[in-house]
Amino acid sequence: MPGPALPRLGFIGAGRLARCLAIGFARAGYPIAAVSARSAASAERLAQALPSCRAVADAQAVVDASELVFLAVPDDSIGTIANQLRFNVANGRSAALVHCSGATSVEALAPAREHGASIGGFHPLFLFSGDAADIERIAGCSVTIEADPELSAVLAALARSLGCEVLTLPGGQRMLYHGAAHHAASFALAGLAEAVQVWRTLGFDEAQTLRALLPMLAGTVEAARAKGLPGALAGPVARGDSGVLARQLAAFETLGEDHAALYALLTRRCLSLARRRTPPPASIDAMTDAVQASLARSLPAVQGPRKP
Repeated sequence: MPGPALPRLGFIGAGRLARCLAIGFARAGYPIAAVSARSAASAERLAQALPSCRAVADAQAVVDASELVFLAVPDDSIGTIANQLRFNVANGRSAALVHCSGATSVEALAPAREHGASIGGFHPLFLFSGDAADIERIAGCSVTIEADPELSAVLAALARSLGCEVLTLPGGQRMLYHGAAHHAASFALAGLAEAVQVWRTLGFDEAQTLRALLPMLAGTVEAARAKGLPGALAGPVARGDSGVLARQLAAFETLGEDHAALYALLTRRCLSLARRRTPPPASIDAMTDAVQASLARSLPAVQGPRKP
């Protein structure tokens, strides 16, 4: 006996994210009815890569042709577009509008809900390159879903059709969710940039630094995958080498600016991981004291003198 019919999908936006999702869903058997974009050529290219999909002139035409519409546009455009769309839910026709942003509130889609459509968020935790390989590489990644239970079930099935894991996000928490995700993306790059800046004082250029440290970063990621965060921890904190840590902190303090404060704050997070080991390093308290002492010296210098 055949299962329930799959919803007709539509895409407003035809960039890297939309291309990966639309082609991936189509391969999983979902019908993609229509796509629109600011660039008619972009919409046409995506439509040509999909069976029975039409490139249409505007966003409303996507809504009219589809049951579930993905809004894959820049954050600043989400509310504006949602406010312009009209949904027809007469005669039992279902309708849903879903954005793909990690940061924008789902409530930005509230005008669609006023027309009877369900609204939600579908945020892949993935860096889209725009290459065809994205469609295979996204498998194993996570998709964060925020929606009512009925739409959430539909979105979860879509995520799993791509081979993705599903995370469910409670309402009103997108700023913390999206901000914390930067620690695994942009902030990892910021850490590498800090290493480049410090190693430059030793005579190494950026290319040399990245050539040396990127394999270490890749190894750390694999170790975390295999052993968890505490098990992957390395360096003086993992070894309990309080003397080396104290000398490192002192060395960073000689650089001025915020180098020592940043190093001490990140080391404090490493100490939290070390405390989760069984047993934790015997010198954990001594290392904690060294970090606190360095912060007491370096943070006032970063903040500068207080204004009268």
